[in-house]
Amino acid sequence: MSEPTGLHGVYPYLVSPVDTEGRVMRDVLARLVEHLIEAGVHGLTPLGSTGEFAYLNTAQRLEIVEVVVQAARGRVPVIAGVAATTIRDGAMLAREVMARGADGVLAILEAYFPIAEQGVEDYFRAVAEATDGPVVLYTNPQFQRSDLSLPVIRRLSTVPNIRYIKDASTNTGRLLSIINETEGRMGVFAASAHIPACVMMIGGVGWMAGPGCIIPRQSVKLYDLCRAGQWEAAMALQRKLWAVNQAFSKHSLAACIKGALEIQGFPVGAPLPPQAPLSESGREEVRRLLGEVSSL
Repeated sequence: MSEPTGLHGVYPYLVSPVDTEGRVMRDVLARLVEHLIEAGVHGLTPLGSTGEFAYLNTAQRLEIVEVVVQAARGRVPVIAGVAATTIRDGAMLAREVMARGADGVLAILEAYFPIAEQGVEDYFRAVAEATDGPVVLYTNPQFQRSDLSLPVIRRLSTVPNIRYIKDASTNTGRLLSIINETEGRMGVFAASAHIPACVMMIGGVGWMAGPGCIIPRQSVKLYDLCRAGQWEAAMALQRKLWAVNQAFSKHSLAACIKGALEIQGFPVGAPLPPQAPLSESGREEVRRLLGEVSSL
C-alpha cells in the first residue's frame, strides 16, 4: 500500500492538565506530549472533547495549544480544537491557535439552540476561511445540538482546506456514506465510538480519540497492521483493545483518561469541576485493563 499523504494515523485527544487554581500544568503536559511522540503517534490534538474545552476559558485554551506546539517541536502535526457558539468567535479562535503554531484545526460547533443547516455550514466555512491549514470537521450527535447532515458535509468537502472529518456517531455506515458522498475529497478519522480497524477497512485514514492518550503504542501498532492490509492480525489486536473503548464510553471522558494517566505516572489532575473524578471502582477497572493490554 502506498504511503499516505496529508493527515493520517493516530491522533490522541490530549487531556488538559489544569490545577485547582486554574493554572495550566505546563511541565506535565509537555511530558505527556514527549511520551506520546516517543510512542510513535502521528499527530496531536489538544482541546478535543477529552481536552475539556467546554470547561476552559480562552486564555487557558490558547496556553494549552502553545505548550503542545512548543513540546512537539515540529515532529508531528498539532491539530488544535476550535469550539465556539458564534461564527465570529470560531474564526477568531482559529486565527489565534494558528498564530501560536498549530498546523491545523479541529472545528467544533457548540450550540445552545438548534441551528439550521445553513447556519451550521456558514460556521464551518468561516472557521476554514480563518486559516490556511487543514481543517478537520468534528461532529458528535451525543453532545451537540446541531449535527452535520450529509448534504452539508458534501458541500463543505468542496472547500479547499476542509479535508477531513471525525464523526463520533455510533453509525459506521454513516462513515461509509461520507466517504461515498465526498468522492474521496474528505478523509475520515475513527472516533472512540467506532471500531478503528473497521473504519480503516472501509477507507478511513486513522484514529482521532481520547484512548490514544493511554494506549498510544498499541494504537500505532493497530494502525500499522491496517495500513499493511494485515486484517486478521489487526482484528486480533482490535478485539483485545476494544475493552478500552468500552471503558471510555462507560465513564466520563476526561475522568477516564485522566484517571488512567495518573495510574501511568502522569499527574494530570482531576477533571475540571463540576465534573467528578473517576470512581474507585472505575480506577480499578481501568488499572486492570491497562495491565491486560500493556504487553500487546
